[in-house]
Amino acid sequence: MTEWRFPDPPNLAVITISKVVSGDDWIACVCHDADDGGWQFFNSESESRNEADGRVVGLGDIVQLDASIIELADLPLGWHAWRDSKGSPWKRAKTA
Repeated sequence: MTEWRFPDPPNLAVITISKVVSGDDWIACVCHDADDGGWQFFNSESESRNEADGRVVGLGDIVQLDASIIELADLPLGWHAWRDSKGSPWKRAKTA
């Protein structure tokens, strides 16, 4: 694994969806919540984001699934990042 750069520990519980955990889809959107510092990792299918599909995994598990997530270790609270394809660079913006 790459050097750990997140201020949060690898065992921090984060939210994602089953398609990401199973490897059936890639991470397209990352949210770093302002209210509780939580992290959320989603695919590009916003219509598939429902509570029943949610999964709780460790932050380290997400980094193992996609090492490019380490680039977002400094994503500020209340911001999100997204990309157009698995190999595209991450874009960032403050969440409205």
